[in-house]
Order: sequence, then C-alpha cells, then structure tokens
Amino acid sequence: MVAGKSERSPKDMAISLLVLLVPIALLIAFYRGFLGGDQPTTVDPAPAIEQARSANAFPVSQPQGLSADWTTVSARYQSVEGGANLRLGYLTPEGRGVQLLQSNVPADRLLPAELTRQGQPQGPTELAGRTWQLYTARGNQQALVLLEPTRTVIVVGDARDNELRELAGSLR
Repeated sequence: MVAGKSERSPKDMAISLLVLLVPIALLIAFYRGFLGGDQPTTVDPAPAIEQARSANAFPVSQPQGLSADWTTVSARYQSVEGGANLRLGYLTPEGRGVQLLQSNVPADRLLPAELTRQGQPQGPTELAGRTWQLYTARGNQQALVLLEPTRTVIVVGDARDNELRELAGSLR
C-alpha cells in the first residue's frame, strides 16, 4: 500500500480553525459586553464592619465621603493569632488596588507580616489631624501606617500616593 498525499490543504485547515474561533470570540464579546465580565465584583462591607464592632477588639473606623468611583471588592473580619483583623479591599477611581487593614495584633508582628521585613518607614505625614507613617511595602506598593495604643491601621496598595492619602484621610 502506497502512502497517499493528504487531501487537506492549508486553506481547509484555516477554515476549520475559523469555525472554532468565531463562536469563542462571540462568547467572549457577549460575556464582556452584556454580562459585565470586566467589571469588578462589588461587596457590601457593612457585615464585616459590624462583626468587627460587635467583637469590640479595637476601635473600628470606616471611610466616609469617598466618591462613588471607589469600589469595595472585599471585606472580612477574622480572629488571628494574637488578635483580630478587619480587611477591606478597594479599587480606586484609577482602577488600582488598595487594602485597608485595622488590627490589634502587635505592630512589631503585624508590620513585617503585611509589609515584608524590608518595609521601612519613610517619614511622617499629617492626615485629618493624625500622624501617619509612610512605609515601603511589597514590590511597587507603598503604605500609610497609623500606630495607636489599641490598634494599627494600614492603608497599602499599588495606588498613587494621593489615593492612599484620600482613603486614609477619610477614616472616621
């Protein structure tokens, strides 16, 4: 038996690929256009904030007066070794990620865990009548840290400095 030449041409293969790719492209367009596939999932932070307040482990602050362009994407209160944490995650108006962490874990354990051991203070800054410390953090992130006797507040993310300051300054 002599091996014959395949009767499929490159044109046939291209048409077969096109038949597969067109429905996939249509599904992606439908997901993004009609189902909002590129939009972040918004969460209500109120239950986590209320849980933290009910636990009475530390005074709880929440942002007041941020524009509607700030999107809450995560909210969680949990007991951890040595204390408790309230974490609220946001997307800024520019679409960058910022996390607000409030905790009663001792700062000498909390800061290295959250900002890495390489996180270093860069100097104080005044926001809404409080003295915050600017820190370096992971990668291209920076953080604002407020040290109080009963809690530590950290605002950390890859957002621009003005957005970190806006979130930190809105805490009431």
